[in-house]
Amino acid sequence: VDRAFPRSAQGSLKIARTVRPGAAPGPAARPGPALIPSPPVPQLVALAALICFLASDAHGSYTALAGMETVITVLFLLLYLLRLDMRMRCLFWPLADIFNSVIAALFLLVVGLFAIIIKTNKGTLAGGVLVLILLVLCLVDVVLLCKKIRLDKTRGRSAPAK
Repeated sequence: VDRAFPRSAQGSLKIARTVRPGAAPGPAARPGPALIPSPPVPQLVALAALICFLASDAHGSYTALAGMETVITVLFLLLYLLRLDMRMRCLFWPLADIFNSVIAALFLLVVGLFAIIIKTNKGTLAGGVLVLILLVLCLVDVVLLCKKIRLDKTRGRSAPAK
């Protein structure tokens, strides 16, 4: 288990997409640029949106998207936390994570705007606002991952491996 990952900027962002981060990146964080940690999110963002949509009897697509985002985010968090990305080298995981975040951001934008515009009740409106907060977290995740890929790319072939 990678105990430093939850304290890194990328780890705290993954946790923020599902649960409130415990602390900002500390001295045991992974090497890289000193990035601003994600803001503390006071509740379970994706799960709270899912609960809002379930409680308000919203359209099934709202609920399905919130549930799908919760599950996928937890799976990527476990992937990095358990260092499975180091064991399964058949896929470039940061790039897969970027694609996931970009596609999720597009879906979240559509569903969030529809939920806010239609707002059949207050639960749907609250879920729509939470989905838009999750959209912002996805976009921050894309920026952090792009910076990480650029930093890893600058190492030459003669540079020692980490």
